[in-house]
This record gives sequence, C-alpha cells and structure tokens, in this order.
Amino acid sequence: MDWLKTDRVLASASSSESRARKSRTGSRAGSRLRATVVVLLSLTTAMPPGLFAQNTKPTSGDKIYNDLPTAPVPAPTVPLFLRSTRVNYGKARTFYNDLPGLYAPVHAPRASFMNSVRLTDLVKNGKIYLSLSDALTLALENNYDLAIARYNLDIADTDILRARAGGVLLGAPAALVTNTLGGASQTLTATGGGPGGSAASAATGFGGISQSADGAGPLPEANIDPTVTTTVQLERANQPQSNILFSDGKSSLNQNTDQYNFGYNEGFFWGSQMAVTLTNSRVTSDNPFFPYSPLLTSVFKAQVTQHLLQGAGWWVNRRLIQESVYDRRLSDSSFRQQVLYTVNQVENIYWALVEAYQDLQAKERALEQSTQVDSDDRKQLAIGTMAPLDVITADSAVASDKQALISSQSNLEYQQLIMLQAIARNLNDPTLTNAQIIPTDRVDLTPLPEESQSVDDLVQEAFKRRPELEQATLSLKKDQITIRGARNALLPLVDAYAFYGSSALGGSQSPSCLEGFGPSAAACPPGTFATIPTTTTLNNLFNSSGSDKGVGFNVTIPLGNRVAQAEQSRAQLEYRQAQLRLEQLYTQIRMQLVNQKFALVNDRAAVQAAEAAQVLDQQSLDDEKKKLKLGASTTALVLQQVRNLATADDNLTDAQVAYARDRAELFQLVATTLEHYGINMQDATTGNVGAQPTIPGLRTARPSKEPTMPSPGGMQ
Repeated sequence: MDWLKTDRVLASASSSESRARKSRTGSRAGSRLRATVVVLLSLTTAMPPGLFAQNTKPTSGDKIYNDLPTAPVPAPTVPLFLRSTRVNYGKARTFYNDLPGLYAPVHAPRASFMNSVRLTDLVKNGKIYLSLSDALTLALENNYDLAIARYNLDIADTDILRARAGGVLLGAPAALVTNTLGGASQTLTATGGGPGGSAASAATGFGGISQSADGAGPLPEANIDPTVTTTVQLERANQPQSNILFSDGKSSLNQNTDQYNFGYNEGFFWGSQMAVTLTNSRVTSDNPFFPYSPLLTSVFKAQVTQHLLQGAGWWVNRRLIQESVYDRRLSDSSFRQQVLYTVNQVENIYWALVEAYQDLQAKERALEQSTQVDSDDRKQLAIGTMAPLDVITADSAVASDKQALISSQSNLEYQQLIMLQAIARNLNDPTLTNAQIIPTDRVDLTPLPEESQSVDDLVQEAFKRRPELEQATLSLKKDQITIRGARNALLPLVDAYAFYGSSALGGSQSPSCLEGFGPSAAACPPGTFATIPTTTTLNNLFNSSGSDKGVGFNVTIPLGNRVAQAEQSRAQLEYRQAQLRLEQLYTQIRMQLVNQKFALVNDRAAVQAAEAAQVLDQQSLDDEKKKLKLGASTTALVLQQVRNLATADDNLTDAQVAYARDRAELFQLVATTLEHYGINMQDATTGNVGAQPTIPGLRTARPSKEPTMPSPGGMQ
C-alpha cells in the first residue's frame, strides 16, 4: 500500500472515529485512546510496502512541484561558486589528512583598508584625469559595498559545511549592500524573508520578526560527524561507618574506584544512529564482605536506531545540504546583482560629476561674458555714450553670475567627494583628497545595438540574464524542498532499534574477605574465590557468555499534530506566494524595459533639440553683441541672450547626461552591463582587475579651458 492509500486509510479512520464520537457520549480520554488504536492499526497495515515513499522524487502528476510558471528559466550565474580567495570555507578538514586542523580555529584574512595602487598612480600634479573606465575599475577594486558583499560568498560556504555535518542552517545573506552615496540605481527585490532572506521583517511574529517555513521538517541526526567520548576517573573514598556490624568492627572503610569509559556516537543520513559504549571499572576495597579486591567490571553495549516514518530516508535527511547549495548559488547571483548595481551606480556618479564639471564651465563662460559687457559699458559711460542705468544693470548681472559660479563650484566639490568615496577606501590621504578630479569622457550619440532592438527581444534577453529572476527561481526550488520536508514532519515518529551488549567480571580474592557474621566470622581461605585475570575478563566480554541483546520499537503519535499541520500549510502558502512574486517579477521587468526604451528615445530627441537650441542661442548672442556696438540694442538685451545661452548650455548638458544614464540603465535592466563593458566576473569577485573595462558609446572630451576647480577637501 503506497502513501496515498495510507493517507486515505488515516482519513477514513479519522472520519469513522468522528462519526462514532458524535453518536455516543464518552470521555475525551477514551476518544483519544480509540483514535490511537486506529492509527496504530493503520500504520501496521501500511508501513512495509511504502516505507520510504516520502523520499522518492515527485512524479509528473504531483502538482505541488510541477506548476511552476511557464516563463523562460533564467541562466545561472557563471562561474558557479565564486570565491574572492582560494580558501573554500565549505570544505571539511578530514580526520585522515589534517587531524590537528580539526580543532584549530580558522583565521579569515584581514580586510584591506588601503587604496589600490592604480588610484594613487592616477594622481598627477594634484589632478586626477578620470575616465569612466578608470572609475569602474577603481570601484571594482576599492568600493566598500563590493568588498562587504564578497564576504557573503564565504559565509554561504560555511552553511554547506554545517549541513554536511547535520547542522541547522544559519542562512546565507542575499541582500544588496547600498551604502555608497549618490547615483541611485534601479533594482528589484527577489528573495524572501527567513534565514538569509533580504526582505524586511514584518512586526507580526515573536519579537516583531516574521519567520518563514524555510527548513521545515525533521532534522538529521546531530552526530553525522562521529563523536568519541572518553571518561577516566580515579576516585579515593573513605567512608565512615555508622554500623560496625558489617564492617568487621572498622569505623571507616576505604574504597578506590578507577573508571575507564569510552563512547562512540554517529548519525547517518538514512535516519539512523549508532551508539557504542564500553565502561570499565576497577574497584579495591577493605570491606570484608567484598569477595574481590580488585574487582574488574566491563560492560559493552551497541545500539542502532532507525527512523521508519518521520525522518526516515536519505533525501529527507540530506535536504538541508541541497538547500545550502541553493543558498550558495543565491549568493553567487546576489553578488552578480551587486556588481551590476554598483557599476551602474558608479557610472551615474561619473555622469553627475561630468554634469557638475560642465556646469561650472558654463558658469565661468557666462561670468566672462557678463564681465566683458560690464567693462564695455563702463568705457562707453566714461565717454558719455552709455546711460548709467545700463552700467548698473551690467553690475547686477556680474554679481548674479558670481553667485551662480560659487554655487556651481560647491556642487562640483561635493560631486568630487561623492566620486572619491565610491572608488576609494582611504580618504585620509591628503594627496588624494586635495586632488581635483577632471572627467575625461563624454557621451556619444552613436546608437548602440540595444537601442534598435525591439522591446520583446530585450525582454526575452532580460528574462535569461536578470539575477533577480535567478534568485526567485532558486527560492522556489528551496520552497519545494521545504514542502517535502514539512510533509514528512506530519508523520508519526516510529523508531526501530536493536542492541547487543555484554558484561564480564574479574578480579582477585580480597585479602579482607570474611565468611560469616559477628564473632564467628573467619577469613576466607585462599582460593575460595577464583582469580579471573584481566585478559579473561575481556575475553568473556566478547564471547557472549554474558550477553544482553534485543530489539524494539518506539512510537510517538501526536494526536492533535497541529504544529506540524500549521508548518506544512505555511510552507505551501509561502510557495504559492513565491510563485506569484516570480510572475510579478516578470511583469515588472517587462514594464521597466518598456519605460526605459521610451525614456531612451525621448532622451535622444531631447539631446538633439538641446543642441539646436544651443546653436541658436549662441548665434543670437553674437548678433545681439553686434547690434549693441552699432547702437541698435541695449545692455539688457545682450545680458538676456547671455542668460539664454547659459541656460541652453545647461539644458544640453542635462540632456546628454540623462541620455548616458538611461542608456547605462538599459544595460543594467537587461543585465548585459558586464558583457558590454568587458568586466570579468572573476576579477570582480577577487577585486583584482586584470583588464580595464571598455565602455562603448563614449568619446573623449574636446579640449577646453579647465575651470577654476576647488579641491574635494577644500571646503571648511
């Protein structure tokens, strides 16, 4: 009879018992007793044929495991099992090749708080000419968010080691580290709550934390790693006697007890446990009624216990190992997401720096032009061809432009600091903090392949590459394991055990031995008690002359079983919820890409419009200056054109930066940033970049006058 039939038997027995309980009156204790009998009979008839059916793989008709969403399955992060160093914290030290290492602590390498040499090499004459490729390379080497996230990979490895020893999982961190300031980047939360999850805890459970059913089900035996126990105890006791009748008139008796006990315990993933004990004692005493002194006692016992229902089978006891492997893959995927996020964030910071730099250049040009107009007006005022009001108007414009220049300088100084904290670890080096950062790259409007792709093509590619989808899929697989474990925990606890033991005695006749009681007691004649040497005692221990053996069953049946039912129900509900979340991710990603594609088209049009407006305003300013010299215009009109040109410059810069950011955002949303930029995932994992990224769609900034720039640490 398979387990489905067993479930029907149990359900039938339960419903019959319920109907019987309604038709008669009786005590609750009597009802539970009858229910126990029914369940035991059902188990007896159902147990042998399907003993380990809970551990078989799900069939194609099992809808619990086969109703996954039909959307494309995302490709895994490669290479698998990323490591920042050569140390594998999931690899166990064995008894055979590293015995001392089993008991020695593991020392993680110290974290570096120094900047990479590449950054210091970029400082030339108090300036850093920084390309976008340099910025991304330095971020991969120095950024704190990435450095912190790298530890998650090793932390996940330690859970694999715990699971292989039968330990409970602590969970692998999977949340993004977002402590770098500036440059907001889009992201979607894919993993759920529970151990290692990244979702915020809801104030609904104990202590305000909502836990998940992750890891539900029976736990493997605790001693998968075998343990050996040894007890050696030497005891010397002097016992005063309150009754000298049984002590041959002695007021105290001396007894020396030496114990040498050994134990061996080991659990197995089949749901078995073996315990072996060997106890030995050697007792010497001057008690006249002890026939042997020393008295040798040896007792041996070996017992094997096997779970038959709950906790039985290879799969159910090794499921946490598979969960820990999925957690490790989640950490890989999360780290790839971290790299995508940080690279995009640093690129946004770079374009903000470019925007601030060009804004300062525009503000200086505006000040130069208004200053020139003011100087010309004063000359004309001196010769009487200009009204004093025009000079006052020019003075006001100069003051306004100076204020705008100071504000722009402060903004650029802040953006320099933002860039430094994203690409450096140590900001206490004055050579670095006082260096002016000059961005050398500008965006090129040459269309990239993604811009000509249809939204559907981009969506399908994103479905294969997005780490959030990979994480959600892995979480679903973990939930499937949880459901099966929770189902197994519904079963009663039935254990079969068998043991074999033996005992043996030995020793030599005590010299204080007496025969009889009271005054008639006499010393035992030599040879009254035969001497049994130690070798004979040990031989008798294993020749079955004093054997003790047997078999038995332990049955524990929770009549309510409500905790297991609640946990199993919660596991399925969380699984259904995770399915919806995965489908929602597909929808969100599609909408993100549709929105981003529209934004990129609008950005290109905005850049083209801003370029045309800038050309028009430049020409209008030149024409107005000519009119002023001919007396056909006024200072106010010229200054108005100066303002218009400055605004056009700012609008053009804003449009170019928005286009650059949205194009980078499109790469991140499709998750092709690393491939486009030539960033090696292994280099990002180790923090040692062999080849600098190559960023498409850029041009070198045209030669221009460098503005008067403050140093990043110059503000007091």
